[in-house]
Amino acid sequence: MNDDVRAQYQAYPYPPRDPADEARRLITGSPSHILEIDHFLYAGARDFTAPFRALVAGGGTGDATIMLAQQLADSGGPGEVVYLDLSDTTLGIARARAEARGLSNLRFVQGSILDLATLGLGEFDYIDCCGVLHHLDDPLAGLQALRGALAPDGGMGLMLYAPLGRTGVYHAQAMLRMLAGDAGDTTKLDVARRLLNELPPTNWLKRNPFVSEHATLGDAGIYDLLLHSQDRAFNVLEFADLVAKGGMRLVAFSQPLRYEPSIYLRDPDLNSRLAGLPPIQRCAFAELLCGNMKTHIAYAVRGDNNRVTIAAPDSGAVVPVLRDLDGAAMARELTEGKALTIDLEGIKASFNLPRLAAPLLAAIDGKRNLDEISAAIPGTTPQEFSAEFQQLYLTLNGLGRMYLRRPGASVG
Repeated sequence: MNDDVRAQYQAYPYPPRDPADEARRLITGSPSHILEIDHFLYAGARDFTAPFRALVAGGGTGDATIMLAQQLADSGGPGEVVYLDLSDTTLGIARARAEARGLSNLRFVQGSILDLATLGLGEFDYIDCCGVLHHLDDPLAGLQALRGALAPDGGMGLMLYAPLGRTGVYHAQAMLRMLAGDAGDTTKLDVARRLLNELPPTNWLKRNPFVSEHATLGDAGIYDLLLHSQDRAFNVLEFADLVAKGGMRLVAFSQPLRYEPSIYLRDPDLNSRLAGLPPIQRCAFAELLCGNMKTHIAYAVRGDNNRVTIAAPDSGAVVPVLRDLDGAAMARELTEGKALTIDLEGIKASFNLPRLAAPLLAAIDGKRNLDEISAAIPGTTPQEFSAEFQQLYLTLNGLGRMYLRRPGASVG
């Protein structure tokens, strides 16, 4: 299997990236954004100016590697990111991207995650593994190999394909195996393009608005989506089961509100029935209800790590930090009682914002703590302020737009 996967990414590096583009943008995402790592795995208390080792296991063309290395470099600390991948072609692209940015906190290693025990790379405070385990013959063996390289108090960011949002993908893969299963790559790609041009409007892939790689990422996108030699998807319960069997504990899904059924359902009887379900069952219900999740992104720690890892607004010294959100601009647009409406991949979800949403957003600058923000908003009691902030936090954190940092922690 390793030989087939290596050959694919040698010929069709994925996702396609041009190192020259590093001069104009930094690609960020989830997992492995430094704010998320701190919030979900270190309770907001990790000081990234101290030594920190990260492994990007299956680094591809370098998105997570470059994002994390740049953020650690910006923190000013002695952080190190180790990139590991089977393909020297994708490794070369990731290395060129790092050189374009002048990053010196990176180490590039060609190899398999299944060989981690013999590579001598040491332990890591954080491991990113995105889009890799679902391409292994034995995903559990891959996860167990990663756990063996994880420091006792460390954590992982994982991404696995989800089935419902990829509806049609596996039907198309099956058709292409029938038509060109033993052919060479050039023929496979030609047959795939011809089939895509002939799909009737009733075909599930044709009707699926959530996958577009085959239309937007050229040959690499077509091959990765429709011609991959090893590809499976995990629903929520299968994801959780894999994590547990791998000796890990699931901490949280990224954007946790997407996994909360009550944001989609208004019927009080249905929500009452859902209230008694265990958290993971609620997440599974949300996946079945929405039908649009094409990946699951989550954070996990070792099963023997029993500490509280998710940050909480439980102290006036906690510092809220906005991500990819201009709080002052949003504050100017808000009127009291206005709901926040978000498009969650085809589903319009509305969230009631607290009365003080505008002044709160205007005061959150990533530096002031909750006590200082409270002092900047006169006329509220501590209890009122706490309730107002909690409502705003649960919404924005649930959507991946607010994280928390504790005194002494630093992310640059």
